[in-house]
Amino acid sequence: MSNVSGNRSDDLLERVLPGSILCDMANDPVLTFTDKGIFCPAGGFYIDPWRPVDMALITHGHSDHARGGHNRYLATEAAMPVMRHRLGAIRGETLRFGDVRRIGGANVSFHPAGHLPGSAQIRVEVGGEVWVVSGDYKTEPDGLCEPFEPVRCHAFISECTFGLPVFNWTPQPEVMAQVNEWWAANAAAGRTSILGAYSLGKSQRILANVNPDIGPILTHGAVEATNRVLRGQGLSLPDTVWAGPDITAKTHPGALVIAPPSALNTPWAGRFTGASQAFASGWMAMRGVRRRRGLSQGFVLSDHADWAGLNWAIRATGAERVFVTHGYTQVFRRWLADQGYDAGIVETEYEGDEGETEDDIEVVE
Repeated sequence: MSNVSGNRSDDLLERVLPGSILCDMANDPVLTFTDKGIFCPAGGFYIDPWRPVDMALITHGHSDHARGGHNRYLATEAAMPVMRHRLGAIRGETLRFGDVRRIGGANVSFHPAGHLPGSAQIRVEVGGEVWVVSGDYKTEPDGLCEPFEPVRCHAFISECTFGLPVFNWTPQPEVMAQVNEWWAANAAAGRTSILGAYSLGKSQRILANVNPDIGPILTHGAVEATNRVLRGQGLSLPDTVWAGPDITAKTHPGALVIAPPSALNTPWAGRFTGASQAFASGWMAMRGVRRRRGLSQGFVLSDHADWAGLNWAIRATGAERVFVTHGYTQVFRRWLADQGYDAGIVETEYEGDEGETEDDIEVVE
C-alpha cells in the first residue's frame, strides 16, 4: 500500500473525487447497518444508535452519538458521568478500557479513541472475526484524555470528518502557543479574548493547555457545567469563573472567555465590550470559514484525526476492509480503494462535534 502525505495534492483530488459506493453489510455475521444504526446480530445490541433501541453501546458523550430514549446503555467509566449529566437518569453500565464483556454471542471491549475523556473505539468479536467501530477519534495526544490506541481487526468502521489531504494539523504545542500569544496581546491592550470551543472536549483541552498566568479565565455556562462534571471524576483543570450576568470586561479585565461557538457574535458576547473573538476548530483550515463567522482570529485545532492521522490509524489496525462514515466519505473511500483496501461507505446520522449541538445550551445557575 502506498505511503500517504498530509500535503495537498490537486492531482489526488481529481483522481478520487468521482464516484462512491454504499456499503451493504446486511449479510455480514459481525455488524449490520440498519435505519437505527450499526447493529450486532450476535449480541443484540447497537453502537451509537440514533433511534431508540433496547441496548446501546456508546462511544462517547457528544449528542450525535449518545442520544436519549434507549432502554440500556453501556459506555466507559469516564464517559458515563457526562452522559448522565446530558441525558438524565439513564439505565447505564460501564466497562473499563480493555476489559471484555460477553453479550450474547459477541465479545465486546472498549479502547481509547483520543477524542475526549472517556471516548472509545468499540471492538466486537464474533466467531474469531473482529470488527472495530472507531466513533470519533484523533491520533495526537492532547494531555487531557486517554491517547488513541490502534486496535487490530479484520474490518474497521472509521469516521472521516476531515478526510481530505488539505487537512494537515499543526502540532498542538504550536497552536496553543498561538492562543497564548493572542490572549496575552489582547490582555496587554485591555481587551477581553473570547474563544469559541465546543463545550465537551475542546473547551477542556484548551483549558488544560492554556497558560493561566496570563489572566483570569471565564467560562460560558455550558462549558462550566461540563467542567464540573469532569472535575468531579478527577480531571485536572485550571481555576475558572462562570461568566454569569454580573461578569463583564470591567469586572475581569484581560480575561480569556471560553464559550461554545453558538455564543460568538451574540448579545451574550456583547457584554464584553471591544472583545476579540476567535474560534478553535479544524474548519479554520478552510478559507472563508473565519470570514463568514466575522472573527478576528481562528485557530486550527480539531479533536478529529487529520488526513495523515486517518491513514496512519487505518494502517495500524491491519484491517483489509474499511468502511467510512460522516465526512468526506466519497473522496476518502476512493482513496482507500486505490490503496488496495476493500472500502465502502456507511451512511449515518452522526453530525460530528465540529458543529453546534444541544451541548451548547447554558445550564449553570
